[in-house]
Amino acid sequence: MRFWLGCGLSAFVGALLALALQDSRVLLPVDAQDRNTERVTRTSFSLDENRSYAPTNLPALFNREGLTPEEAINVAVYEAINKSVVNINTKSTHSALLAFEVTAEGTGSGSILDKAGHIVTNYHVIADANDVVVTLHDGKQYDASFIGADPDNDVAVIRVKAPPEMLNPVALGDSSHLRVGMKCFAIGNPFGLERTLTTGSISSVDRSLQIRNRSIKQIIQIDAAINPGNSGGPLLDTHGRLIGINTAIASKTGQSAGVGFAIPVNLVARVVPELIRHGKVIRPEIGVRLLKTEKGLLVAQLQPNGPAEKAGLRGPKVSRKTGLLGGLRIDYASADLVIAVDEEEVKSQDDFLSVVEAKHPGDQVILTVLRDGKKANVPVTLGGPPEK
Repeated sequence: MRFWLGCGLSAFVGALLALALQDSRVLLPVDAQDRNTERVTRTSFSLDENRSYAPTNLPALFNREGLTPEEAINVAVYEAINKSVVNINTKSTHSALLAFEVTAEGTGSGSILDKAGHIVTNYHVIADANDVVVTLHDGKQYDASFIGADPDNDVAVIRVKAPPEMLNPVALGDSSHLRVGMKCFAIGNPFGLERTLTTGSISSVDRSLQIRNRSIKQIIQIDAAINPGNSGGPLLDTHGRLIGINTAIASKTGQSAGVGFAIPVNLVARVVPELIRHGKVIRPEIGVRLLKTEKGLLVAQLQPNGPAEKAGLRGPKVSRKTGLLGGLRIDYASADLVIAVDEEEVKSQDDFLSVVEAKHPGDQVILTVLRDGKKANVPVTLGGPPEK
């Protein structure tokens, strides 16, 4: 009997002790309750509209909007620039069999340059188009007029007559300062999905891209997704500045494979003013035809009375053969070999033209040549129509 009485008494005392402990947890001091509550809410999101939606246990990683630094940059770039990007729709017609006309439609992107309505895009976006319609950020559409194009560099300028307050020009950056690994942003209209943002990194800054039998130098390679419809759209840095124009992808399917290419903005900045003023790029003339050899670029032909000939550049010696057959004898051994322009080494015709065509008519370039086995510098004043 004593045993069972002791067991009952122990159970009763244990129950009282449990209730006391539970009450002590509930009746913690106010500051202790706050600390306990804080421990819970630090791992959850506050629903108070006056407080941050970021997890409060990671204050260094989130801003007051709950964004990481990387997310905040992405959002800031997009919100600052997306209104500067336009959607371009084109229609073109061409004759088919039996004299039927076939209509083709295309899409692309572009960037607003100024309040006058000038828009830069790729030449291949608007090439051969009969109608070009531009859609601005507010959804309004405007017929675009052709201003000028540089097919060799795949750059074109069109214009819309839209209210200036609806035009948000993009800021130009400097592509000469780009480094591999820097973050980049592409905004465009892939598959007609307007002002779509993709992000990535700069994979290379010194690629060559073959366009219309010419190579464009210093092409920017990126891994940001670029798809049909992105052509002509802006490539941006983390400050929201234009650093290139998205122009092509390397793909076996025609869709993004993580290898995209953009025309550097420094080339665009050099070409666009001439397109707006003249409708085309006025390239300087040097009056020489070159052939690639292992030792340098051989001067194969000089334009009579051209800039190179006037400067004293030496071409091959031409003499007439004697005898019944006659004809001409061309001695290339006496011709100069061009190895550099303005101290920049040139190994191909593209290298040579890239340096020369960055100049203007009337500018002087220094050609470094091999002549009779020795180096010589030949100053040449470039020809061509003067800029007005």
